[in-house]
Amino acid sequence: MRNTLGAAVTVTLFGESHGPSIGATLDGIPAGIAVNEEHIRERLALRAPHGAISTQRREGDEFSIISGVFNGKTTGAPLTVIIKNDNARSRDYSALADTPRPSHADYTASVKYGGNQDYRGGGHFSGRLTAPLVALGAIARDALAERGIEIGTHIFSLRGIMDRELDDLREDIRLLDNKKFPVLDDEAASVMEEEILRAAKEGDSVGGVLECACVGLPVGLGEPWFDTAEGEIAKAMFSIPGVKGVEFGLGFGFADRTGSEVNDPFVIRDGRVATATNNNGGINGGITNGMPLVFRVAVKPTPSIFKEQRTVSLSGMEEVDLRLEGRH
Repeated sequence: MRNTLGAAVTVTLFGESHGPSIGATLDGIPAGIAVNEEHIRERLALRAPHGAISTQRREGDEFSIISGVFNGKTTGAPLTVIIKNDNARSRDYSALADTPRPSHADYTASVKYGGNQDYRGGGHFSGRLTAPLVALGAIARDALAERGIEIGTHIFSLRGIMDRELDDLREDIRLLDNKKFPVLDDEAASVMEEEILRAAKEGDSVGGVLECACVGLPVGLGEPWFDTAEGEIAKAMFSIPGVKGVEFGLGFGFADRTGSEVNDPFVIRDGRVATATNNNGGINGGITNGMPLVFRVAVKPTPSIFKEQRTVSLSGMEEVDLRLEGRH
């Protein structure tokens, strides 16, 4: 099992959903980067579930930085964050050791690890493990912001309900920064939340598309062929549970256009080379071109739903019906 992402700077993820704690280690970062623990708390609070549209598992997400920080700054040593699991209810998952949830990792994990995996709450495959990634991300965001690089994400669409398009990117990123429900158009946000609640009342779930924009990146990040900027980002995005598609700029929209329609003409703006349009999402030849980096990810509906579903008994090798109980 390999759980490390990156080369010069790496992130290693550890822990299980219902184990004593989860965490991550950031290695390769230089010394002297300021670490704002209050900002980490703010990011974790935004990640936390809120209201009836989210999971009913409520965790305090109290974190501890156990290495790599001294006097509020990185030391250059591996930086490790640990978050305790205080609100796990393992009994809710006892039946899933034998009856895997459809479209979940239960079956593939059982085969790959010979039934030795921690199946409770999805174990190491759980979205719960995104919490330490958010903590490390807060540190990285602060470091990038000092260099004029800002990153923001909104719900581009949810079951066909569209948010407005990104316009003034830096302004929109700052607008989204502290929204619990990250949608630019408040009216669209209300309709989306109603759709989530409608599906939840029926024991079902919905999917959607997230759009991320990064402004301020320099020209030249990424490599041709095997370490392209798109490839490295896509690898990270596909590591997030539930992500099933990634596209940059126009993405699949390129397939229905001509070159003359979608090529991004080069222009001079404020004494610098830029492009008149940004259909390529800020990347040419696998390398950032200085324009905003824009990409979208498709997130499938969570497979942990409360409708009766068909599955199998692994011990009896027979088809059975499954109806989930507990918090999902």
